[in-house]
Amino acid sequence: MSHRIIARRARDEPAPHVDRDPTIVASFLSDAAHVPGGFASGVAFPKTEAEVAALVSGAAHVLPVGAQSSLTGGATPRGELVLSTRALSSIHAPIGETIRVGAGVPLTALQATLAASRLYYPPVPTYDGAFVGGTIATNAAGAATFKYGSTRPWVAAMTVVLANGDVLDLQRGAVMASADGRFEVTLSSGQVVSIPVPTYRMPQVAKLSAGYYARPGMDLIDLFIGSEGTLGIFVEAALRVIPRPRRAVAVIRCKDDAQAVAVTTALRGESRAHHGAKRDGGSVSAIEYMDARALRAVSDEAFARAGVPRPRDCAQGGPAGQSVTLMVQLEVTGDDAAIFEQLQDVLDSCGVAEEAIVAAPDDERGAQRLFELREAVPSSVNALVAAAKARAQPDIEKTAGDMVVPFEHLAKSLTLYRAAFESRGLEYAIWGHVSDGNLHPNVIPRTLDEMTRGREAIFDIARGVIGMGGAPLAEHGVGRSALKQRLLRELYGDEGIEQMRAVKRALDPDWKLARGVLFPP
Repeated sequence: MSHRIIARRARDEPAPHVDRDPTIVASFLSDAAHVPGGFASGVAFPKTEAEVAALVSGAAHVLPVGAQSSLTGGATPRGELVLSTRALSSIHAPIGETIRVGAGVPLTALQATLAASRLYYPPVPTYDGAFVGGTIATNAAGAATFKYGSTRPWVAAMTVVLANGDVLDLQRGAVMASADGRFEVTLSSGQVVSIPVPTYRMPQVAKLSAGYYARPGMDLIDLFIGSEGTLGIFVEAALRVIPRPRRAVAVIRCKDDAQAVAVTTALRGESRAHHGAKRDGGSVSAIEYMDARALRAVSDEAFARAGVPRPRDCAQGGPAGQSVTLMVQLEVTGDDAAIFEQLQDVLDSCGVAEEAIVAAPDDERGAQRLFELREAVPSSVNALVAAAKARAQPDIEKTAGDMVVPFEHLAKSLTLYRAAFESRGLEYAIWGHVSDGNLHPNVIPRTLDEMTRGREAIFDIARGVIGMGGAPLAEHGVGRSALKQRLLRELYGDEGIEQMRAVKRALDPDWKLARGVLFPP
């Protein structure tokens, strides 16, 4: 192992055509955050590493984008040349426990290729249309982080084009930080670049997408994972994969937060005991949480399609109750009946009165219907915000948190979220990945004043979460969101942001890549 690496020149090829057709460019001016005001000098679709290198080396400012599923404005251009990775779509046949794919491969295509070999890539976010490069850029995580972790440990190798057009071939375990906390990169010009590892302490939580990764003795590959396109452009990556698990899905109705936390705690314990004893049955890979306020926003049709009765205290237009709905993903091994017996034992021990609704192992259609109900929660809440924006004030925006706490502080965090909103008289909804301690407290503003008070609530929540050893930036990254950039500063302080800037200056001294993402230039 060494803390040094030599970059190589890409093969000489002409830069790809830059499309300046207003219709084409217009389709790239907004990401999923729908931040207005995007503009770009053009869009290019490189097909090879060499084309990426030629494009980057000759451009003044470049914004790499994938599926533009960012919820932070990080994939909304601000005058740069947009480099779309969609043509970097190579998928190689899996070899052993890894598969090498291009940055522009959608997760749906990756999983379909793996399914043909009965393999699976576990650390996927909820949106399966995201591109592989984007998930690496944000250290994406999803529902199954409890069992499988976030993207970071699943990336075994990658090819990265730097801001000067040089290429790094990174292999996990090959380049580690020196004892004094540095990496050295020798560029093709002979210049040696020294990269300082930031010294801030990152929260010890299940998932984190909050700026540059930093640990003593860390791996260089981890500096690029989660860097949101600001340090280099991913061309290809080798990903670890596993045998495809058999999965069942269960919907469980709890009377309140306390019971939901008790059920989640018990299921996490059962899952870990299963792994230790390797007994028949199965284990939990994910537990999703939806409170009554969140489900109140969902239409009757969405419940009917899922085959799930609407809880009585979640009626549209009525007051929200205290019930909580959990959606549990169970990976089944051996006897199918054993996993459901284990589940029922947990529910009985926690005093859950209602019978669980279950999609049995291999009932993919039934499972998909339940997942669609889960996905109806954020889309329905977003629709309410959009309606307020259209009806009351065009400046109203989605105002929400992406909070993660150590699991032992889960109950305390829920109390914090509710108090922050209710003390300000705000409508709100909470949902998320409860098995990881990661929840999304959302304001449902009807006026611009309520949105402003909602942002104040989010900042209060963020400070409380940081005080619990958690983080206010769990899985969506920072991007160009002023709110999230402020939360990043709240997490690491001014000194931490300056340490990130030092990393950026070392690898991209002209601030060519993703300018303004993570922190202002």
